[in-house]
Order: sequence, then structure tokens, then C-alpha cells
Amino acid sequence: MTPMPQGLLFDLDGTLVDTAPDLARATNALRAHHGLAPLPFPAIRAQVSNGGSALVALALGLAPEHEAHAEARQFLLDAYGQAVAEESYVFAPLDMLLQRWEALQRPWGIVTNKPRAYAAPLVEALGLRPGALLCADDLPVKKPAPEPLLAAAQALRVAPSQCWYIGDHVRDMQAARAAGMPAVAVGYGYIEEGDDYLSWPADLWFETCEALVEALQPAIE
Repeated sequence: MTPMPQGLLFDLDGTLVDTAPDLARATNALRAHHGLAPLPFPAIRAQVSNGGSALVALALGLAPEHEAHAEARQFLLDAYGQAVAEESYVFAPLDMLLQRWEALQRPWGIVTNKPRAYAAPLVEALGLRPGALLCADDLPVKKPAPEPLLAAAQALRVAPSQCWYIGDHVRDMQAARAAGMPAVAVGYGYIEEGDDYLSWPADLWFETCEALVEALQPAIE
């Protein structure tokens, strides 16, 4: 049985915050720049966790090694950076859980593969106050390497074994396992078609945000 955590660590996009609307806006701005019609939101949402390069490949069919890929990716990121929190929001009822968690002075943080230039303004705009924020460019390695999770746990002063890492991608589970943390998979995030989150190497699996929050209730009662 997985014990209740002393600290919480979250992936950002698709786990703690629904950032897909703003990333979809930027992706379709790139499409419009090339004279293409907008893509449907569900198609973009499924690729958000894979980062800017995946969104460029989706939008324009340009592989990362294509000579035009880097310029297109920068256009997309610039468009996104102009309004990182226009439509993004913390998944409910995680927002209420975090309020109670903080009221009990429990530590929590974020470990993301999003660059700090976009993650930090997003976190600030949403009024979030994580005790640790580890981004893609803070260390020489990123998830699925365990080092960002370990650095975050150290910043929170919580033993890795007492800290849940919650994410919506298999690399999140791989990073948590490598860090010696309980790996918690959520099925409500940005999961590609055909990818079964129940097959990921996790300790706990939750289909909805509500189910995740319900499972954490004993830790805040």
C-alpha cells in the first residue's frame, strides 16, 4: 500500500494546470502564419505534453531535423510567450486541495520539462506558490532523469520516499521510479490516442482529478 505523502510534486502541463487552450492558440497562430486552417483542439491537446517540437510537427509536418523546424518552433514559442495564462487554469478540485495543503503548511512543488521562461510566468500569473519549481533548463538533464525530482524534494526538505510525484506522461513515472518516489499516474491529462496510462510503471493510477483529490483527503484531514 502506498503511504500518504508528506510532500507533493506535480508535473505542470496536463497534471496541475490545463495549459492546452493557450498552447492551441499558439499552434494555430503558426498554422495561420503559413496560410493553413486551424487544427481541432483535441488533436493539439493530445500533443501538448510532448513540447514545442511536437506541436510544430503536428502543425506543419516538419520533423525536428527539417531546416525550417527551428524557426517555426521559435514562432510558436513567441506566440505562446505573449500570453501564457490567458486561458490556462489549475485543474479543479486540485486548486482547493492546494489551498488546504498550504494552510496545513505542507510542502509542494512542480517539476516540469517546460522551459523556465514560460513556466515561471505561468505559475506567477495563476497565483501558485510552490516551494520548489524545477524547469527543463535548470539542470543539465530533465525528465525522465530523476535529478530534477530529487532536487525538488531536497528543496522541500522531504525524503523522496515520502513525496508523491504526479504526472500525465510515462516519462513522469519513469522519473519518479528512478528517484525512489511513489509514482502517481493521472488519466485526465494530455495523453496521446492509443497510449494507455494504466500501462505506465506507476504505483497509483487515477482516471480523474476528482479521484486524485479524494485519495489525498486523508492527508489533509
